[in-house]
Amino acid sequence: MKEYKYKINGNTYNVAIGDIVDNIADVLVNGTPYKVELEKSKPVSVVTAPRPSAAPRTATGEKVVAKAPAQSSAYKVTAPLPGTIISVNCKVGDTVAAADTVVVLEAMKMENAIHAGRDGKIAAINVAAGDSVLEGTVLVTFE
Repeated sequence: MKEYKYKINGNTYNVAIGDIVDNIADVLVNGTPYKVELEKSKPVSVVTAPRPSAAPRTATGEKVVAKAPAQSSAYKVTAPLPGTIISVNCKVGDTVAAADTVVVLEAMKMENAIHAGRDGKIAAINVAAGDSVLEGTVLVTFE
């Protein structure tokens, strides 16, 4: 017999499960015997994943190696935490200094001034006032 101890809504139950014959289990709950009918389950089929094919090769037999994407020189200002955009204080084409506030983000009922972080020219603004953003979302991109 396998014995288990359960706590349900603050009440402790000592449960002992005995033999199971033809989907009927002998169960003892706090000393009271019960016959429990178990639901018949459908048989489970095991699916094997297909094996991956061999790595592609060139006509000469060499492995094809993908090059890493080139790093763009654009600087991106990202959201430091999730929140809602209150205002965007710049336009595409504006030249900003590192200390300039480019976006105001409300998070946890506090307004957070998001600074440019470096001098540059605004290439793209990816958010608008009222947008909800997650941490790491690109807000503004510099050239």
